[in-house]
Amino acid sequence: MKNKTLLLSIIIFSTLLTTFSVYFYQIFFTPNFLINNSGKKIYINDAMNFKDLQHTLLENGYVHDLLSFSFLAKIMKYNENIKPGAYIVESNMSNYNLIKKLRSGNQTPVEITFNNVKNLKELADKITQNINLTPTDFLEYVYNGNWYNSINLKPNYQKIGLLKSKFNLENILLLFLPDTYEVYWNISEKFLVEKMKTQYDVFWNSNRIKKAQDINLSNIEVGILASIIQAETNHVDEAPIIAGVYINRLRKKIPLQADPTLIFAHGDYSITRVLNIHKKINSPYNTYKNRGLPPGPINLPEKGFIDAVLNYTQHNYYFFCAKDDFSGYHVFSDNLKEHKKNAKKFQKALDKLKIFK
Repeated sequence: MKNKTLLLSIIIFSTLLTTFSVYFYQIFFTPNFLINNSGKKIYINDAMNFKDLQHTLLENGYVHDLLSFSFLAKIMKYNENIKPGAYIVESNMSNYNLIKKLRSGNQTPVEITFNNVKNLKELADKITQNINLTPTDFLEYVYNGNWYNSINLKPNYQKIGLLKSKFNLENILLLFLPDTYEVYWNISEKFLVEKMKTQYDVFWNSNRIKKAQDINLSNIEVGILASIIQAETNHVDEAPIIAGVYINRLRKKIPLQADPTLIFAHGDYSITRVLNIHKKINSPYNTYKNRGLPPGPINLPEKGFIDAVLNYTQHNYYFFCAKDDFSGYHVFSDNLKEHKKNAKKFQKALDKLKIFK
């Protein structure tokens, strides 16, 4: 009788052990995130607690069995150690693997991309589009921080350099080189700016700095000139020729007379035809009235246009005008008489299309 009771106890214990083993195995290792596609992200901000995370997983249809996830999270003490960030959830992921990833803080980087930027506000809108910062967060840090005091963003006013104006905060724009970068979703304003400064320093290597010095421009002045050239043409292949025109003018102390600087000064990007009335504006960005470069960039130049300045084409041109075929390319000349002929052709083409302003 005793043997039968012992045997029955062993059988019951073994059954329970097997049952619990299977249950715990399922809790740990059975797929519980039955999403259709891999690569979905969970976004956890600083204010979220475990209950918020549970709600997010359930509402977004990420988790099949919330109870098993919550149970294991408590066993692994993840519920007491929520780490913010963006984390990829793979299809058919188990509770254990996801909790292990979330608990480790092993985030998946996100991409930020910005180009075609005219000012800091536009930059703020684009650079924060895929991260847990608002444009306001970014701008407040940029404008109110003292971080830029340690960065040389003030022009050198060398032989062919800038107007002698005060430091222009808009020069900070040139710190951000248009490209695609990988960052963490919850990156702070401070670390975002520091990352951009690191990339800026990598780009402005000793070779580029030497080239800028050879033409008596600081890196900021190169950026300002590159912004004007970028506004003049969409064709990077002719950018070095245009750069050569402007450098020739700077050396002879001839006003740049760059139409895009007038459009920037007016703040009206709907202007398609610069008229004499536009040239009368009283602004340091009016390069018809003022010699030298303006005090800041008129957009955020891409790397190709910066290199176009550094590797400008040496020639004797002092003038250029858009071609009348509207190809976006320009015709160049070394004398005013020829330039006026070219300009007249282009003006007639504008008149034909009834573009008067």
